[in-house]
Amino acid sequence: MAQHWDDNQPIYWQLREQTVSAILDGSLKEGEPLPSVRQVAIDFQINPLTVSKAYQSLVDDELVEKRRGVGMFVVGGARKRLMQSEREHFLTDEWPRIVQRIDKLGLDPAELIKSIGD
Repeated sequence: MAQHWDDNQPIYWQLREQTVSAILDGSLKEGEPLPSVRQVAIDFQINPLTVSKAYQSLVDDELVEKRRGVGMFVVGGARKRLMQSEREHFLTDEWPRIVQRIDKLGLDPAELIKSIGD
């Protein structure tokens, strides 16, 4: 499994974001185990400590839980919490920049909306 990492972000953060994305899109469901640290390290050819740091970040955010001797599992409600925080992030951080860009380019919002169906 080849992976191209973005040099502008730490690898652990990119791995964390991939896991968050998998939870959001449903490919990693609540109650399901995450791949083992060892397996991810092998698959992506990265240091196991990097994987552990990514997973610990998810534990800290209460999105996954450690089950001693068994592994890491997505907690119940993780997708809902992630969806809420991602929406909030979009509306407070990304959307204002998009609106500003639309204004700067002199685009008509109604035309943009109409073009979505095209």
